[in-house]
Amino acid sequence: MNTSRVSLAVAAFAAMFFFCTAENFAQSLAVVRSKIDERAKAIEQKMLAWRRDFHQNPELGNRETRTAKIVAEHLKKLGLEVRTGVAYTGIVAVLKGGKPGPVVALRADMDALPVTEQVDVPFASKVRSTYNGQDVGVMHACGHDAHTAILMAVAEILTTMKSDVPGTVKFIFQPAEEGAPEGEEGGAELMMKQGALENPTPEAIFGMHVFSSVESGKITFRPGPTMAAVDFLRIIVKGRQTHGAKPWGGVDPIVVSSQVVMGLQTIESRQVDVTKEPSIITVGTMHGGVRNNIIPDSVEMTGTIRTYDEGMQEQIHSRIKQTSEFIAKASGAAADVRIRKQYPATVNDDKLTALMSPTLQRVAGAANVSTAQKQTGSEDFSFYQKKVPGMFFFLGITPKENLATAAANHSPLFYIDEPALIVGVRALANLVIDYSDISSAPAQSATGTK
Repeated sequence: MNTSRVSLAVAAFAAMFFFCTAENFAQSLAVVRSKIDERAKAIEQKMLAWRRDFHQNPELGNRETRTAKIVAEHLKKLGLEVRTGVAYTGIVAVLKGGKPGPVVALRADMDALPVTEQVDVPFASKVRSTYNGQDVGVMHACGHDAHTAILMAVAEILTTMKSDVPGTVKFIFQPAEEGAPEGEEGGAELMMKQGALENPTPEAIFGMHVFSSVESGKITFRPGPTMAAVDFLRIIVKGRQTHGAKPWGGVDPIVVSSQVVMGLQTIESRQVDVTKEPSIITVGTMHGGVRNNIIPDSVEMTGTIRTYDEGMQEQIHSRIKQTSEFIAKASGAAADVRIRKQYPATVNDDKLTALMSPTLQRVAGAANVSTAQKQTGSEDFSFYQKKVPGMFFFLGITPKENLATAAANHSPLFYIDEPALIVGVRALANLVIDYSDISSAPAQSATGTK
């Protein structure tokens, strides 16, 4: 028998096999995507009802007991493996799909803010609570009510089509993204300490955030550094008290503190490479003195530091300490500088972002997906990204005609255009399916090339 003819026949058969397999795979994926869209439309009103209920009944970080109970009951009714009480009120649920595939995680945050709502909607919050010893209004002024409702809907959609889901999906409902109360741990960092990303560990994690400066239904994201790291800054300038009429008799910490504030601004403008990454040093409070004619012993300042690069972060910390101490010493005072790291920078994995960007373009429409600007706000989703590759994107929730005047996230006037939220449901559900199917798809052609 002619071996060359046999080889050609085998190659032809292999090519036909892989072609048919790939074609069947594409057709199957199209059917699954169609199911997601149909079921998203069917669950939209239920999702909006959840969102409005959470909005009307907001809870502060580490106190999301009512919210957590509703979420957990829903997940248990779906038949998922549900773990409650993670990081106080967090929930981790696991869906095991009907096909082999990777583990993928989705995360939503549940906490509200100490903000008194001023939005005129029927489900506006009237809730009041205590925050760090103060009586405050409570409002979902950052959209976490929407995030929670969206992920509940995604969990239901994927569970009802379990046989079509490759691999395993972890649904992470997280408390205290905005920060834990004083003296408590919380948020993503505590979730991870208590095993939220273990047993099983996901290959990838996805998160999203509604954003008032983006048009309704549009999606923005960027590879690499996306949101800033945030650090807490405290500087105590110690002088020597004296009569206000005789400043030479002491050391004025108020004047020294003023010089320190100005000196800190030269770090960004003159001491670090501004072409590499932006950075911010802001002094937000300055307290000292009790009487108009007494120069006090000390002044306390607090502020925030925002960076995107870990090397620059360490450099800026060092220069803040050096600048403050040397300015104080020059005037006969002393500066005690304390910096506490809070959240790392939110950094989207380059490969994962490139892999999944076509999914977001398909869901929202290519014309409705754009590259996001870097945000100087922070997100504790960044802790998950330290453990596994992660992708975080923004969903617009403001009608085009209102963009110029829309209240920012964290404002008492923050408002969500609800028809945009279904895009978030479809985006997260499709990211799971597409990532899993890409991972499980036929990897090679008949010639062996990828």
